Formats: sequence, structure tokens, C-alpha cells
Amino acid sequence: MCLAIPALLVEVDPSGEEGVVELWGVRRKVSLALLDKEKLVPGKTYVIVHAGFAISVLDEEEAKKTLELLEEMASAPRP
Repeated sequence: MCLAIPALLVEVDPSGEEGVVELWGVRRKVSLALLDKEKLVPGKTYVIVHAGFAISVLDEEEAKKTLELLEEMASAPRP
């Protein structure tokens, strides 16, 4: 099973090909090669990350809803 997760873009390197995303306090380098660089605003843009690649830009409201659902699932009691 594959899972793509929303994360906040916090940095873009000068070439625009790589960036740093943050999710729950953890920062990771990702490739931005698949995205339109003009839409990327560090600190404001949420991206969907899969296997080290930012694969799409996500609306902030939708990103926050998805992250809330993931947190809820992670804290749910297991049978």
C-alpha cells in the first residue's frame, strides 16, 4: 500500500528543483521537479509527498483536514 501525505513546504533551494517540507515537526528534503515552481510559496504552500517527491499542490484547508484525519486514525484504539 502506498500513502501520500500533505506537508508544508518550508524551503525551496535556489534551483527550484528541491525543497524542504515539514510534517509534525519533522523536516525532509523532497524533489519539486514535478510541480509548477510559480505556485510554491514557502511557509504557505502545502504539497502532497510520495516517495520523496512533491507530486501536487494542495489547498491549505484540505491539507489540514487530511492531517486531522490521519492524527485521529493514529490515536484510535486498536482492537
